[in-house]
Amino acid sequence: MEAISTLPSAHQPVRSISLPTRVQPSSQRVEALLNHLKPHHLPQSVSSSTCLEAETIQSDLIVLAELYNCMEELFHSPQTQQALLHYQNGKLVEEALCGSVTLLDACGTARDILLALKEHVQTLQSAVRRRRGDSSIGNSICEYDSFRKKAKREIGKQLGSMKRMENKVSCCSLMGQTQDQHLIFLARVLREASAITISIFRSLLLFLSMPGLRTKGASMISKLKPTRLFASEEEQKSTNVVDLSSLLGRGKHSDAKLEVQRALRVLETLNVSIDGLEGGLDCIFSRLVQNRVSFLNMLAH
Repeated sequence: MEAISTLPSAHQPVRSISLPTRVQPSSQRVEALLNHLKPHHLPQSVSSSTCLEAETIQSDLIVLAELYNCMEELFHSPQTQQALLHYQNGKLVEEALCGSVTLLDACGTARDILLALKEHVQTLQSAVRRRRGDSSIGNSICEYDSFRKKAKREIGKQLGSMKRMENKVSCCSLMGQTQDQHLIFLARVLREASAITISIFRSLLLFLSMPGLRTKGASMISKLKPTRLFASEEEQKSTNVVDLSSLLGRGKHSDAKLEVQRALRVLETLNVSIDGLEGGLDCIFSRLVQNRVSFLNMLAH
């Protein structure tokens, strides 16, 4: 996969800092992955309303999962655990655990929405193939719009929760509070990893803020771009429209055949995008769970 082939090398030049010898390899890999993601996902680099394409989000999820995997190796180091636990009785670990709840909730919500969206797309595909008139396609569109409204409300809640977490994360810094360079590095890793995760999840949730399937006189899949579900009103005006009026017996026979093929191509491309995002989300969800378990175990000992 292209996303994997473009992952930064562990030998890529990174910031030189003084760390215990045993944690150097994993810390360098973590630094390289952070540097790979930071240009696109730290608050000063990206607008909170930025909407990315499905392939970009999928690629970022894969790199993010690799980042958390490398962070796991770093956190398993005795030197790392000692540094984290000795600072204000494990304050950094407690804060990371609190943030992990928000991130897991957002990730779980995105997974649920993707699963439901996939079912609606497949139902609409079947309705388009059958072409049995208004009832089949019309009902599928109504069900989709009902689901979309519920999903947008849930997305709004998750975006609000992540915004509050982002405000807390941006204030966390140990510069000037300690001379322990390893601890300062760990605090920065936790802060930047959280900020990047929030940014990627925000892009995904905005992507899932779906446009409606509108019905004005003739039913249609309106303003649906296969690799980008979310769009502003201005962007939607310039997006291709797949007209289903011919599928409902209101168009010429030749038009109907072309519209069926076009609609199915759009829906199939959307299905492929959903599959890719599902895979990326499953991967990062498992990494977030493992990350939380590691912190809990750290406090337990």
